[in-house]
Amino acid sequence: MEKEKITVQTTVKKNVERVWECWTDPEHITQWNFAADSWCCPKAENDLKVGGKYRARMEAKDGSFGFDFEAVYDEVAKHKKISYTMTDGRQATTTFETSGTGTLVTTVFDPENQNPLEMQQGGWQAILNNFKAYVER
Repeated sequence: MEKEKITVQTTVKKNVERVWECWTDPEHITQWNFAADSWCCPKAENDLKVGGKYRARMEAKDGSFGFDFEAVYDEVAKHKKISYTMTDGRQATTTFETSGTGTLVTTVFDPENQNPLEMQQGGWQAILNNFKAYVER
């Protein structure tokens, strides 16, 4: 039996080139890669190629908690698709599709076993919503 996957998505009212740039450039990633205003992403590194590493530090602004997110790219198709494997073996794929109103960004990922599915979906969706707000500013 295959593990359940979680899907989050949003349409960003910008062209796919701009959306891709903001999704992949560390200078942009640090501006949106957190789920709540009480958090931040002080550091991001991105070697965007198959076998390359993605790293991001996420922290509570008050310094009470933080963690590192790390993954290795399995597939990179410019302006179309990014797939990676996280350090715990879970996988995620993000696709970028041009739509009439902008770019549809969809991420499908393997859930972890520590938190309820709804909480994980909510957290990843909040980050994606933050991304949308940042790019559309």
